[in-house]
This record gives sequence, structure tokens and C-alpha cells, in this order.
Amino acid sequence: MTAPPDATPLLECRGLEFARNDERIFGPLDFHLAPGMALQVLGGNGAGKTTLLRVLAGLLATTTGEVRSNGRIVDQGHLLSGSAFLGHLPGHKADLSAMENLQFSSALLGSGRALDQVLTRVGLAGYEDSLARRLSAGQNKRLALARLLLSSARLWLLDEPYANLDLDGIALVNELIGDHVGNGGGVLLTTHGAYAAPPVPIATLELRA
Repeated sequence: MTAPPDATPLLECRGLEFARNDERIFGPLDFHLAPGMALQVLGGNGAGKTTLLRVLAGLLATTTGEVRSNGRIVDQGHLLSGSAFLGHLPGHKADLSAMENLQFSSALLGSGRALDQVLTRVGLAGYEDSLARRLSAGQNKRLALARLLLSSARLWLLDEPYANLDLDGIALVNELIGDHVGNGGGVLLTTHGAYAAPPVPIATLELRA
């Protein structure tokens, strides 16, 4: 699926800047993300990649500039209605099983997807009854990816999605991104640059510490 040339950007930033204690973390930045594309944010530790994603998700307020998604200004309610955010932490309950975590997320998001099929898609078939705290770091990342697939959001904000994954897991992330972009979604992902970019139309934005 390709977007028409005049399609409203899924994400648009103008003069975006963020400062903490009067120290600028990044910016000013100007960029946009169209449907059917991905944007890879590069930068070393301390460059502000995670902070940028939290600002884009509406979890942190901008210092200067503006963030728009589908033509409207991002606010603190945006994360629930317009985008799906995958952060460093898994974001699920350690004392619930993989299936119980998905059931909770499915009810919260109103997803109608078959949960056993979602677990199979991310390589966790057979781990339905395993407590999240007994899963490895890589398996917990796969469970977080399963929760991501329950969202209907067109915009994915992925913070270091390859972290803790083996080569098969890295390939899985690339497949999921490819499917999402191919269906007209948009993906903004951060990386230290140690992994190959997903095989989709992609732009890069480099942050420097």
C-alpha cells in the first residue's frame, strides 16, 4: 500500500527542542514521517533518542516547537489514541503469564486478534503459561512485540527494538516493521546504529550528544 503524495503526515515536527534544567538535550529538529515510511533515529548514548520518542508519544512536554500527528497537536492523551510506544522496559506484569499479559492488553486496546496466533507470530508458542518473570530478556522483548501487534495505531514509536534479541529476533522485528509500513503505517525507531536498517523505505535522523 502506498500513500498519495498529498497524504497528511503521520508525524510532523517543527522546531522541536527539548531541554532539561536549562541544558538542551536535542534540537531544534524539523522532520516528518509519511504513511508507508520509516525514520531511523541514530545517535550514541546521551544523544537524546529515548527522550525524543517520549516527547513524540506525548509523555514529555516539548520545550520549544510543535509535534503534530495526523494534523493535530500531540498532547498527553495522544499516546492512548494515536500511536503505539515500545520502550526499554517490557511494559507488562512480571507475575502474569505471557497469555494473561496479552489478555489484559487485548481488553485494554479492544483488540479482536487471536492471541495464540499473536504469540506464535513472535516465536512464543509453547510459552503461553510461562510467567513473564521467568522468560529471558529476549523472550520478554518478543512478548512486548506481541503486545505491539494488538494495537491498531498507524504510528509505531520503537525505542531500541532490536535490544536483547538474537539474529532471529532481529529478523522478526524487520518483518513486523515491513508488514506495518507495507500496510500504510509509519515507524520511527531508535538505534545505536549497530544493526542493519529494516528493508523498507527509510530516512535517517542523527542526534549528537
